[in-house]
Amino acid sequence: MMARTNVLKVVNPATGAVVRELTPDTAASIGAKYRAARAFQPVWAATPLATRRRAIASFRDRLAAEASSLAALLTGETGKPISQARREISAVRERIDFFLAKIAGALRPEVVLEDEASGLTEMITHEPLGVVANISAWNYPYFVGGNVFVPALLAGNTVLYKPSEFASLTGLAIARLLHASGVPGDAFIPLIGGGPAGECLLEHPVDAVFFTGSYRTGRRIAESVGGRLAKVNLELGGKDPVYVCDDAPVARTAESVADGAFYNTGQSCCSVERIYVHERIFEEFVGEFVEVVRGFRVGDPADDSTYIGPLARPAQVRVLEMQVRDARNKGARVLLGGRRVPRKPNYFQPTVLVDVSHDMQVMREESFGPVIGLMPVRNDAHAVELMNDTEFGLTAGVYTQDRGRAEAILSDVRSGSAYWNCCDRVSPRLPWSGVGHSGTGVTLSTYGIQAFTRPRGWHLRGA
Repeated sequence: MMARTNVLKVVNPATGAVVRELTPDTAASIGAKYRAARAFQPVWAATPLATRRRAIASFRDRLAAEASSLAALLTGETGKPISQARREISAVRERIDFFLAKIAGALRPEVVLEDEASGLTEMITHEPLGVVANISAWNYPYFVGGNVFVPALLAGNTVLYKPSEFASLTGLAIARLLHASGVPGDAFIPLIGGGPAGECLLEHPVDAVFFTGSYRTGRRIAESVGGRLAKVNLELGGKDPVYVCDDAPVARTAESVADGAFYNTGQSCCSVERIYVHERIFEEFVGEFVEVVRGFRVGDPADDSTYIGPLARPAQVRVLEMQVRDARNKGARVLLGGRRVPRKPNYFQPTVLVDVSHDMQVMREESFGPVIGLMPVRNDAHAVELMNDTEFGLTAGVYTQDRGRAEAILSDVRSGSAYWNCCDRVSPRLPWSGVGHSGTGVTLSTYGIQAFTRPRGWHLRGA
């Protein structure tokens, strides 16, 4: 059962100041919210698609109208640099436009057989799942949450939305804007609280669980609801590799890969977390890479010039310290950073390690912070071997001037997304999925819309 907690403190990770205190949901309030979502779901599913589309389009427009204040709110509770917060809110509107454009086609009934001789018609319809539990993440609440609740609502589901406790204010702002846009209060219901609130939510017979977070928590969720045969979609962690081939333009590639590794202070599931470089250009690449990272400004996330802000979760600082210490003890060299920023307990210096190996935590366990290791490789086959030496499989990238070479390498790498001469990129038009410990299921693309539906087969014979 869920323990009672009287207050949830929202803390600015850059300053340690309490931004606001919230009253978290209790077992009783979560039960009441579940019952409301269950009772209203048939009503929402029967609402014309055009009405649902208008509400989501209005939500998109309200995001644009309040972008500045929403970005400041996000920065204040997660430490995301303000320029990156604005970019997230701006870019999520493109995803919403994609869902709005594709929803009718994704839900359209499909006639797969019409036999005049027998009078038989076979048809597939796409029915809403029902009540969707959306347990979301703090690092990209608009992207990660919007990948779920926007298509879920458009498809006729009701949504019980639990934002991360580290992005609670943003979660409440999302709910406010959706309700003001015409999404009924019982169609989208926010729940406030930490892990216990999520666990309590999953005690109720929801029809689907869409979770974004760590492998450890995702596995617990799958085990807890698996016996009920509810649909489970898990977007989990990554240890995403990039391979820089010997023909890659060194300076331009170093700039791209460094941004992929350190954007959002390295707190992205698809951040570059391992870099392999062909031995012929290794020293040159490392030199260029270090200079790029040295230029990243660490500072106040509310300052437009800041590129590296604080870590949203103080506990992650200790994880990074442990990874760096483990690497050093096993022979790694720290070329840049390697410790907390003095007098700023939630900040960690942008850190570049070489002489790393796969017996070090930094090359095997998710860092989720501004720490990266670089290794030389002998050839393409050696790179593939190391890229696949992981339990994760979210993204993988290759930098080379030869597209055929890149596709051949990436075809041998296990990952949900493959990148040629780019990284840390997500498109609404492409499916987002992982293999291994990176999760199950899919969001985004038309597959990600139909993930919120149940295909139903119709056998229709005329009299």
